[in-house]
Formats: sequence, C-alpha cells, structure tokens
Amino acid sequence: MYQKTTLDNGLRVITANMPHTQAVSLSFFIGVGSRYETEAQAGISHFIEHLLFKGTAKRPTAREISEAIERVGGILNGGTDKELTVYWCKVAQPHLSLALDVLVDVLLHSKFDPQDIERERQVIIEEINMSKDSPPQQVAMLIDELLWPNHPLGRDIAGSKQSVAGMTRDMMLEYLAAQYLPNNTVVTIAGNIQHQEVVTAINQALGNWTNQRTRSEYTAYKEQAAQRLHVETRDTEQAHLCLALPGLPLLHPKRFTLDLLNVILGEGMSSRLFTEIRDRLGLAYSIHSYIEHYLDSGSVTIYAGVETKNLSTAIKAILEQLSQLKETVPESELSKAKELSKGRLLLRMEDSRNVAGWMGGQEILTGRILSLDQVVSIIDAITAEELKQLARELIVASQLRLAVVGPVASDEPLDELLKL
Repeated sequence: MYQKTTLDNGLRVITANMPHTQAVSLSFFIGVGSRYETEAQAGISHFIEHLLFKGTAKRPTAREISEAIERVGGILNGGTDKELTVYWCKVAQPHLSLALDVLVDVLLHSKFDPQDIERERQVIIEEINMSKDSPPQQVAMLIDELLWPNHPLGRDIAGSKQSVAGMTRDMMLEYLAAQYLPNNTVVTIAGNIQHQEVVTAINQALGNWTNQRTRSEYTAYKEQAAQRLHVETRDTEQAHLCLALPGLPLLHPKRFTLDLLNVILGEGMSSRLFTEIRDRLGLAYSIHSYIEHYLDSGSVTIYAGVETKNLSTAIKAILEQLSQLKETVPESELSKAKELSKGRLLLRMEDSRNVAGWMGGQEILTGRILSLDQVVSIIDAITAEELKQLARELIVASQLRLAVVGPVASDEPLDELLKL
C-alpha cells in the first residue's frame, strides 16, 4: 500500500509505511536519462549525476556530503539509466530529516565547480575505459548498438570519451535547467513513517522549487534495417557473446508474459539455458538471459562466455533453446516459473530501498503504480498458450542479432548461424 500527494509545483511525493523496519529509504527519481541526449550531449545525464555529489554551498566538498550520511551509518548514492536518473539515501529512521536535507542540497544547490568538472571528467573517462576493458560489459554495449542503431538507446549511458571530453559547464547547467524540474521528479519514501509528516517536510524543503520551462522530450525509436552481427576481435581467454531479439515496451499488455518467458529461458540455475548449456553440455560457466523494457521499445538478450573453439556450438545450442520456447510449456515448468517470479518479487520488497524504487520507477516512467497484489494476479493468470503465442511472435530468425568479443576473426561468418 502507498499514498501519493502532488505538491502545487507538480512534485509527486509517494510513501509506503513499513512499520516493521528500522530503516527508511528516500529516493528522488528524475525523468531523464541517456536517451534524452543529443549526440554532442552523450553522457551528460551521467556526468551531472556524478557532479551533484561533488559539493554545495552548505557542504563544499564531496567528503562533507558523504560524511554527513556516513557518520550516522547511512548510504548515499545515485544512478543513471537510459530513461531515468535516481538519487537515493538509506538511513536509520531517526535520521530521515538529515537524508532529506542532504538530497535536497545536492539536487538544488550543487556548485558545478570548474575544477570538480575537470577532475570528474577524467574519472568518467576512466569509467568508460574500465567498461571497455570488461568483455561482458563491452559485448552488452555492442548488442545495444545492433538493437538500436543510430539511436540514443544504442549508446553507452556514460557517453564516449570524445563526448565527455567536449562537455562544458554551460551545457550541463542548460541541460539541468531543461530536465531537473519538479513536475519531472518523483520523491519516494519507504519505512516506518507517516505520509502527512513526510509531505509537510518535503513541501517545506521543495515547495518553492518552481518550473522554469517545459521539459525536453526523447527521440522515439523507429525500426530500421541494420546489421545483425558485430565481432570485436580481442585477445581474451573466452569468447563473450550476446544474442538478442527485439522485445516489448514497458506498457505493452504482454510485458509480464515476456518476463515469465525469460524466467523459463534464462533466469536462475534451474532455467533452460543454465540446465542445458552449463549443466548438460558444459559449454559455459556464466549464462543467463535478461529483458529490457523501455517506453517505446524493448529487448530479450542472452549472454554467455565460452571457449572460443566452442563458440559455434554454443550459439547453435542457445538457438535451439529459443526455438523450443515456441512449443508448449509443461504445466510443472510454468508453475515453477510463476512461483520464482512471485517469490523473488516478494523477497525484494522486504527492503525499504527496493520498495521506494518499486514506487518511484513505475511512477516516473508510466504515471501509475501497480501493487504487488496486482502483479501477482497478472502473473498467476498467464497461460502456457499465451507464452507459446508470444514466443512465436517474437522469436523470428530475421530479427536475431549477435555481438561477440574475443579471439574471433572479424570476418567469421557467424551470421550464417542465425537461423531458427
């Protein structure tokens, strides 16, 4: 259960009372991420998120900001995604007012000191270098480029070294003014708290935050013809692969059906991919599948790391598992997948930060919040026939994309394997 109040400036405040916990989590969700950026701005959402923790007039250094929370045993952090940015703090319940003060301070009063910008520019370039040095991260970025070519969804959230190097303070402040608006922000609080008390405190802290302008919109994604294979030759011990298909948007009526199909395919150690590719064939140590749902697009992606000589064998075995999803799912497997989905969801909701994230993520992206009971009912109602129909709609050979990072020749004809 949650309660919601919208302040006069459009800021949405949502609370969930969790009387059994000593912790309280406070999250600020901003409806902006890397897909809102132009080519020249690539990485600016992420850069701004870093800089908000570097100093304010009240707390001039990054250390003073972090120390304010850590001296009471709390945790403070932020994160940038493709469609949202979040700033969050988790503290013991008596320190909620401190957490609110710190988050409001960084959100509205960050200095964007030129020296901090230059230092953080180098830090982010090192972060990009680190991602590129990690084959699993690099192959995940390459598959995104194949799924969303020439579009912000296909870019690294951190941007490129070139775009980060070219970013100016004025660009950041302009972007901040265009996107960090009260009517584009959701505040969520979960813990042993009272809704009206929290609303009063947030209204005192943020009631004067006003809308200066209309926020910028994102670039919609339109399907386009694109290459299906990208091989990056690299001297690694394994070949790392991502095999992907376009999926479903966030508000698609069948999105939970696809999520359940993914549980059967590659989530957990009893999934089909893990059982077949790792346990039975011994081809991989790490193999799993994951789903992305965006506002107007989505994807289904399988990741595996395999010995290079086994690459073709592994791809064929994975494609065989995809093909088999088009057949009827046995009742026992369907029941197990439903219980896994519901069980993990309910376990996550033991934590106040996850509850705050559950509310804020849905509200900022969709403007509505499904309750746990609603989601459990949706999962329970999914039939084996619906799974089979959706698998047949989405698992189409012509839509397959493959990215590989490893000691593989760039002209290796792996695209010839992309058949079902």
